[in-house]
Amino acid sequence: MVLRLFALFCGVIFLKSCAGYQLGGKKPEALAHVQKIYVPLATNSTQVPRAAALTTNGVVDAIVQDGTYRIGRLEDSDAVLEIELYQITYGAIRTVRENRLRPEELSMTIQLNWKVTDGANPLKVLDSGTSVGRTTLFADANLQTAQQSAINDAILRASNSLVARLADGF
Repeated sequence: MVLRLFALFCGVIFLKSCAGYQLGGKKPEALAHVQKIYVPLATNSTQVPRAAALTTNGVVDAIVQDGTYRIGRLEDSDAVLEIELYQITYGAIRTVRENRLRPEELSMTIQLNWKVTDGANPLKVLDSGTSVGRTTLFADANLQTAQQSAINDAILRASNSLVARLADGF
């Protein structure tokens, strides 16, 4: 009997020490009611072909991996996430030793502008912002292939940043 009371007392003390904490993240206040998000095809303001599809797939994959929201159709979603691939910039990190004008390693920065609107009222903006993804690539003999491989990585980094903002508020 005494052992049961002691175990109950220890359990109550253990649970009391965790007061105020919860498992998992806390959604931002504006998105607290959102369970399903519809993600239409992203718009592409750059000259990179197929970048809109890559951006949409990257964001959908990041949402599914995070698990805070579910992907839905337009008809049954609580919110719509509109994404624009706004800008891709390159910068030289290292140059060839013999020729300082020819880069050997490049940095790529991708900027996504996004907006979450209410599913019932598309004029009501719930949240908006900008997410940035950065990566590096080597300027080898086939620069186009290197850029195409690097753009996937940069889009995934920007997508993870976007979903962290939607799921946790930062």
